[in-house]
Amino acid sequence: MQARSASDRLTPDQDKVERFRRDCEALTGGAPDAGRPLALAVSGGPDSLALLLLAHAAFPGAVIAATVDHGLRPEAAEEAGFVRQLCNRLDLPHETLGGTVPAAGNLQQGARALRYKLLADWAAGRATWLATAHQQDDVAETFLMRARRGAGVGGLAAMAAARPLGRVMLIRPLLHWTRAELESLVADVGIAPVRDPSNADPRFDRARIRALLAQMGELPADRLAAAARNLRDAEDALAWVAEREWRARAVVADGSVAFDPAGLPRELRRRLAERAVATVRAAHGLGPDWRETGLEPLLAALDAGGTGTIAEVIARAGAAIWHFALAPPRRSH
Repeated sequence: MQARSASDRLTPDQDKVERFRRDCEALTGGAPDAGRPLALAVSGGPDSLALLLLAHAAFPGAVIAATVDHGLRPEAAEEAGFVRQLCNRLDLPHETLGGTVPAAGNLQQGARALRYKLLADWAAGRATWLATAHQQDDVAETFLMRARRGAGVGGLAAMAAARPLGRVMLIRPLLHWTRAELESLVADVGIAPVRDPSNADPRFDRARIRALLAQMGELPADRLAAAARNLRDAEDALAWVAEREWRARAVVADGSVAFDPAGLPRELRRRLAERAVATVRAAHGLGPDWRETGLEPLLAALDAGGTGTIAEVIARAGAAIWHFALAPPRRSH
């Protein structure tokens, strides 16, 4: 009998591989190949290891991987080395990407922003798609976290299964897989995954929500995820209508925007106002980063026929038309 190769011993059950192939190709429109490879974000945790094993088995010779070391934990370099060794066993290219999380602001949000930037820059020019290992339990946890903060439809909607990220398409082929079945898949091939201690640290919102879901049988993750997916459909529909109304109502000229809000439901007025602010900022080179939470008082002022300022943009409601322009510089005293 011929001995199995190291790569063969790391191959998941064929039914799971075929399931993954279908889920992935539904997002890519076809099988990745050497000319259009699939890039993977692999941390070494069970979800991303399952993604690595499934992708390698489904699309041999068409997968590359990267691990981000945020520099936040001394163990991170060793964990990246563990992923590199596994990729070597699979004869699969791997890189470790390093960066520093900004000291100010929310630590986990900063780490997430850095991770996506590093991955997008790495994948650009190397791959057509970048896959992450977000799964059904992640969707349920995010839904509860945002519901607790009073999020609207967009915030409660499930993360998009595919969206542009820089010059690649970000895809999430595991959104219909559970954490338990991914853990089982990794255990079945005899790999001990990395365990990030922050996942159980009660200082972090997600860890607390994860513990709550584990204790509360009346909050099943699959039903919460289904609600989030339904809201994703609703969000996509609202975005489609908002785009149509923007094309019909908005006039963009000389770095300013004007549109007629008459007859629009409040949510569509809010979306068009948000886009108007972003459009003015972009026209004046101010960039995309601004706090959209300030839109609510601005919207209230405009609905009342008044004036408001947000993110260096001034908005005025006059003669049934809302006008948005760059706000004049503040006078120094």
